[in-house]
This record gives sequence, structure tokens and C-alpha cells, in this order.
Amino acid sequence: MMSKSFWSQAPEPRTAKLIREAGWGVIVVASVLSAVPAHAGDAPPWMRALTSVAIPGHDDKDNVVQLYSEEILNVNSNGKMKSTRRVAYKILRPDGKDIGVAHAYVDAETHVTGMRGWCIPAQGKDYEVKEKDSVESALPGVGELMSDMRVKTLQIPAADPGNIVGYEVEQEMRPYVMQDEWVFQSTVPDREAHYTLQLPSDWEYKAAWLNYPQTKPVSVGNNQWQWTLSDIKAIKAEDNMPPWRAVAGQMYISLFPPSGKGQQRGFENWSELGKWYTGLLKDRDNSSPAMKQKVAALTASSQAPLDKMRSLAKFTQSDIRYVAIELGIGGWQPHAAEEVFLNRYGDCKDKATLLGALLKEIGITSYLVVVSTDRGSVTPAMPAHQGGFNHAILAIKLPDSVNNPSIVAVVQHPKLGRLLFFDPTNESTPFGQLSGYLQEDDGLLVGPDGGEFVKLPTLPAAMSGVQRSAKMTMDANGTLQGEVKEVRMGDQGRWQRQALHGALDRKEWVKPVETLLAHSFTNYQLTKASVSNLEQTDLPFGYNYEILVQNYGKPAGHLMLVRPRILGSKSSELLETKEPRRYPVEFEGPWRDTDSFEITLPPGYEVDDLPPAANADYPFASYHSKTEVTGSVLRYTRAFEVKQLTVPVEKIEDLKKLYRIITGDERSTAVLKPVAK
Repeated sequence: MMSKSFWSQAPEPRTAKLIREAGWGVIVVASVLSAVPAHAGDAPPWMRALTSVAIPGHDDKDNVVQLYSEEILNVNSNGKMKSTRRVAYKILRPDGKDIGVAHAYVDAETHVTGMRGWCIPAQGKDYEVKEKDSVESALPGVGELMSDMRVKTLQIPAADPGNIVGYEVEQEMRPYVMQDEWVFQSTVPDREAHYTLQLPSDWEYKAAWLNYPQTKPVSVGNNQWQWTLSDIKAIKAEDNMPPWRAVAGQMYISLFPPSGKGQQRGFENWSELGKWYTGLLKDRDNSSPAMKQKVAALTASSQAPLDKMRSLAKFTQSDIRYVAIELGIGGWQPHAAEEVFLNRYGDCKDKATLLGALLKEIGITSYLVVVSTDRGSVTPAMPAHQGGFNHAILAIKLPDSVNNPSIVAVVQHPKLGRLLFFDPTNESTPFGQLSGYLQEDDGLLVGPDGGEFVKLPTLPAAMSGVQRSAKMTMDANGTLQGEVKEVRMGDQGRWQRQALHGALDRKEWVKPVETLLAHSFTNYQLTKASVSNLEQTDLPFGYNYEILVQNYGKPAGHLMLVRPRILGSKSSELLETKEPRRYPVEFEGPWRDTDSFEITLPPGYEVDDLPPAANADYPFASYHSKTEVTGSVLRYTRAFEVKQLTVPVEKIEDLKKLYRIITGDERSTAVLKPVAK
């Protein structure tokens, strides 16, 4: 699918904790971990007690079960926090060995004060590793050029089937926002999970639960509260499922010191979170004299406001490199627009802030919008928290004079008027459009009255997709040859441009075409190929190529079998599994693909039988195809359109039927026979 290299995830320790607890995969820093020396040392009592407990319910495919987890958060009156995290697993299968790694995330405001791991083997003595055996490195997969976010990794020895492995991590931190998240559900079944909150006597908290029945805490006195859960079912990952935040059990804790103390506090609602962002944005969109001169130069030849806006957007997309430098609060606060302009680089929030400052110089108002690139990760129904957002775009207030059919990513706001949502980080998105992964997403608009959720627009399906046509001839030996033309619009064109970014010669340009052909034919030759509009992002990307395919027509006695659908596949085995589907199917975005293939029949042959038309129409998608013959030309046409981005579980059987109809159509053949003499 698409590349997700455009955005900044802006991690910090409590956010990184969510990444770790999500359980979609264990981060293993194999490149820097050498063999860790094992030391004799008894495991602590809390782990030893687990040797006699029953393991939680699981299925035959589970490699690991979690026997125990505990998080203890102590909050001091000065705003500092101390946390203790204990986790223990039992390894069931050899593939579960990767669970024997402990992680601790640190930055300038978060430090590890203790870190140990143990293994209790099925037979023999316990093993222990200590913090001095850990390795500290940059956080894998974050992608910033500079960040104070680090990860300490401790490998626990003897992580073998039948053994129990566990660890304890103690940390001190001073968070920017007084919140915590307890993400207790992952892809591993958990027998028992605990969360303890210790507050100063005059503090209060507010807990909110997601995707799991609410459990009330037990008060143990002195403003200490304890939550306990048992038999937590594992989340089984499914292809094209919603993001884990939308399905995993979580509890959010907002902390509130006494009023009047002037300390940062948790958020009561999303409006308060927006006001917090407003404070971070204050004076960041001021323009320098050099910026004013640049705006004048970029818009000098333009009279219409839309043309001026396009020029400024193109400059921000193309001339400001994506480079993330996120230290401390820089994970959320953009650099000043003047600094981004001077350096010619910045991350997503930097680029959005700069474009907002440039637009302000021509009298255009805009608003920062923070979103998650995983649709459904953050919604208005969730408690207010900043940890789920990982991207920033811009909502641009359109002047009344701007009414152009190319400006489609627009929402009518009841107070702010027509808002165009634009992502200046995505270099290949034309002004006026929005990539599929952001469409229909919930974004927090940082407006004059605080934060409010807005539903990002959904573009027409016809604006994204592949239009493929071919004119081919086939000889009496079944050899097919001819020309294919492809027009890739919207996301399909953007993904292709990204795939070819930096390609220096034709061999690399045509690799995507060769992959398509290899999946369509057993024996082919690509005789000619070219691309169009590789750099012209406001025009559809295109491929033109010529192919020769031997033995395309299959002899069957005196007959010949020909597949009308020459190349390309829309079918999927996504749902062809034994296990029942538990979660909705999520599409990347709306699209409409069309094919039009013509085959001039070999001399001396005529059509004896044609496959039937295929017609399937559901609220979420449709598929229509037909095969017909005119004179000596066999013509196949089809259209596949995704109309809704989510297919609920109760409609999964309909989606399965749709894919089976497509599979049958793609495999169907026309029968040719010799012309009677």
C-alpha cells in the first residue's frame, strides 16, 4: 500500500509505552544486543509465586501467555512521577522467545532508576540480568533526525519453552501533561493485570475506559487506588483490521492538582486539549521580513487567491525538506515559522505552521489540525489525551471567491465557513485533495475557542484509482502482443511516484510494471515502457508499455481458450480463513479501478462461447464486468469501486461473496473455435 514516511510520530515516554503495550510485535534490537551474561540470582517473590498458577486460556497458536502484569504510579505534589512496571510471561513455543526482552523508554524528563530481568527455568536455577547488562539506543522506527527519545533494552537469557521470564522497570519522570494510560490488552492472553495509583492527599483523578467493561477501583486509603483485571483475552491480529487503539482495552487517567497551584493538569475534555495546543502555537506563526519578501515573490504573477494559495502550498511541500528535530516539548510544539523558513526543513507540524504563516500574509486564515494517520485511533468518544495523534495538517478557510472543481477536500464548518484540509507534508498531494489514509478521519482542529473534532472529508472514489486499457492481437499459436496504457490517479499515482522516487534509470521505473506482469502471466516479454507525469503531481501519473506473451491462448483440442481479463487482479483471499472474523475490514481510502481490454482474434477463429457478465453491488463496494465480441475483436470491460472505508463485521459475508465473484470472473475464459469452411 502506501508509504508512511511523511509524518512525525512525536513520541515521548508515555506515548512510547502505548506502542510497546500494543503488542503487535516485540521490538528486538538484535543489531546491538550481544550475548548477555546470565547471573545466578533468585527471582523475586512476585515471580516465584507464578510457578504454581494455572496459565490463562489460550489457543494452540499462542506462543506466549502473560501470567502477571502490574503498574504502580506514584505522583508527587511537585508534579514528578515514579513508576514501577512488572511483567511476567510463560513461553509455550520456540517462536515465543522474542518476548524475553525488556524495554524502558527514556528522554530528558524520564530516567530509569532500576531495571532487572529474570528467568525461572522449568528445571535448574534462576537466571538474573541487571541494568548494567542493558543496551541504550535510538527508538527503532521513529525516523527523527534528532530526538532525545531513547530505549534501553535488556535481554533475558534462557527464554525457552516452558520457562517463565519477567522483568521490573522503575522510572522517574516529569510529564508535560498530567495523564497516564494503562493499556492492558494485547495480542497475548493475560491471566492477571494490576494498576495502582498513589496521589497526594489533595489531588483528584478521572478515569475513562475504552473497548473494555469498566472496573471500579478499590480504595486502600491515603488517596491510593487499585484496579485489578483477570483473564484478559488476547487480541488476534487480522489483516485490514482497525488500528489497535480502536480495539484494545485501555484506561486513561487524568490527574488534577488542587486549583490555584498553577501546575499542568490533565484534560477534562477535547476543548481543553485544544487550548493546550493553542498555548504551544502562540507566536509560532509570525513572519519575518524574509518570509514576507518570499510571499511577495511567489505570488507576484498571480491575481486570483486560489493561484496564490497554490504557489505557497507548493513551496512548503517542495522546498521545505521533511526533517524532524524533536527534543523535549518539541514532540508537540512546532518550531517557529521563521526558523523553519530559514533552515528550509521541518516536520509535519513545522510545515503546517509555516504554511499557515505564509497564508496569513495574503489574508488567508488557517488552523492547525492534529490527526492520527491510523484512522479510528482517536475519536471524539475517547477521553481527551494527546498521545494518539501522530500527524499535523492544516485547515484553510477558503475565501468566498474560491469555487473551483479541483478543490474537493472541503468541509462546511458551521462557524468557520468552508475549510480546505491540506497536508503540506505529503509532497505529491495536489492542493485541494487529501490522501485516502486521512479521509473520513477524526481530526482535532485547534481553533479560536479551543479544540473541537472535525470529520475530514471523503473524496469521490473516481478521484483515485487505475484506468487501464490494452489493445492486443493474438495469432493462431496463442501469442498475445500489443500496447497497454495506465492512468493512475489520486493515491494510486502518489504511491507510484513514491515508489519511483530517486530512481535513476528506466530499469527501476519499470519494476512495478514487471511485478504486475509477473503476477498475470507465466511467460512474458516487456518490449517497451515509459512513464508520464512523474514530477507533475497535479496531473495523473501514467505508464505506457508494450508486451508479448507466448501461449496466452490455450489449445483445447480444436478449440482455444482465452482469458478476457488480460492482466491485473482485484480479487483477494483476505477473508478465506478458518477463523471467524472479529473486526471490521478497513480500506485505505475510496477508489475506482477500470479495465478495458481488446483482443483481435487470430485469423481463422471465431468466438464459440463467452463468459457471463459479473454484477455485484453492495453499499461498501461494487463490481461490474462484461465480455462481448464485435467482429473479430473480443472486448472485456470492468469497474471495481470501493465506496465505504469500513465494512462492519455483520457485512463481512457480503464482502467475501464479492471477492469470490471477482475471483470467478477473473478466471473465466472465452472459447474460440475454427471458422467453419
